[in-house]
Amino acid sequence: MTQQARDEAVATGSAASPGVPDRRRAITAGTLGNLVEWFDWNAYAFFAPFFAAQFFPQGSEVAGLLNTFAVFAIGFFLRPLGGAVLGSFADRHGRKAGMTLTIALMAGGSLLIAVLPTHAMVGVWAPALLVVARAVQGFSAGGEFGTSSAYMVENAATGRRATVGAWQQVSVGLGTLLAALLAGVMSSVLTPAQMTTWGWRAAFGLGAVLGLVGLYLRLRVDDTPVFDQVRHEGRRVRQPLTRVLREHPRAALRVVAMVAAGTALVQLWFASLPSLAKVLVDAPVKTGQYAATIALAVFTVLLPLTGSLSDRFGRRPMLLVFAVGSAVTLGPALLLMRPTLAGVAIPAAVSGALLASYAGSLAAMMAEQFPPEVRTAGISLPYGIAVAVFGGTTPYVAMGLVSQGLVWVFVAVMTGLCLASAAVFWRMRETAHAQIDPPRPADGRPVDA
Repeated sequence: MTQQARDEAVATGSAASPGVPDRRRAITAGTLGNLVEWFDWNAYAFFAPFFAAQFFPQGSEVAGLLNTFAVFAIGFFLRPLGGAVLGSFADRHGRKAGMTLTIALMAGGSLLIAVLPTHAMVGVWAPALLVVARAVQGFSAGGEFGTSSAYMVENAATGRRATVGAWQQVSVGLGTLLAALLAGVMSSVLTPAQMTTWGWRAAFGLGAVLGLVGLYLRLRVDDTPVFDQVRHEGRRVRQPLTRVLREHPRAALRVVAMVAAGTALVQLWFASLPSLAKVLVDAPVKTGQYAATIALAVFTVLLPLTGSLSDRFGRRPMLLVFAVGSAVTLGPALLLMRPTLAGVAIPAAVSGALLASYAGSLAAMMAEQFPPEVRTAGISLPYGIAVAVFGGTTPYVAMGLVSQGLVWVFVAVMTGLCLASAAVFWRMRETAHAQIDPPRPADGRPVDA
């Protein structure tokens, strides 16, 4: 549909409630594009054991992994900046424009990693260029989550925001799952020497190609009816982030608190599990990769169900199941882990099921905190801060403490974080049935037009 046709549809009210085929097409395109984005993002963690020595050759294997995960954390710390810049961009120019830009940046980062020279070729320039590539990906991911969350939720029918929004998380799970599967299959088919010389490069090259596919899908969809309405009524704001910080600071802090424990456990069980299991119980990397794949599959399959339950029973009950359940099970899951597939996969799968209770509500829950004219900036910056502080540091902290025999310290910290999140969820207002897209201001004047 052309921009003029969409303007006419908005003016006549016909775009306010798109039909089922339009919704399905938008949700399908949004899901597939997001899948590609998160495949590219998570490939780094799953292939880190294979390329760590290519960039950080000195010291022990654990030291190389720690340095590689430090770069992993740098990518996370660029996510707040990406959330601030790209989230504001999507509030000003549209969800489609924002998602197109983010996937182009992510694919570019994957391509750069695929062709990077090693430390043996260019010395310290190799890890420096790796930092640059991961920073570009972190910047992209910072804007992707908020923009795609708003896109999915704004395309949802009344009473189905979490059901539809859960597909944003399904695509995250599927993208991560595909990265895990690729790493597992390649490590089974190729020799260790092949994986460390060119196998990991092929994986990142595939990510760049898939990024072009995602870019094509995103260029073919329309923007959301909600954003079209905001734009048509002149309600876009010049500085969305400033508006968020000035008028919605408690909502922004609430998003940080909502995400803290969830993002830390996602990184623990899905992204860093192969390396963690190797250091903790000397499980083969391949065993950890298969276990992560099983846990991701459990998580992803359960998301549509937990999203539907969230729409029916509310956000708070599902979030409390996650937080309290994770606080109770985390210690036994780590302390009883064994160096077998079942010994790693069972605790990871239990944690994956609990994380699905959280993630099924996540996109809708965050979108419900902000009005549409500042929604992507409102989600993106606090979400980026949360994943930087709590998600980006978790693999590094876990590896550091576990390698020193201090797993009980890590368990205590993570359990406390889960209990703090439970307290936030208990006190938060239920938003499952709230009206989140208010009409134009009563005086009819544009806001910050």
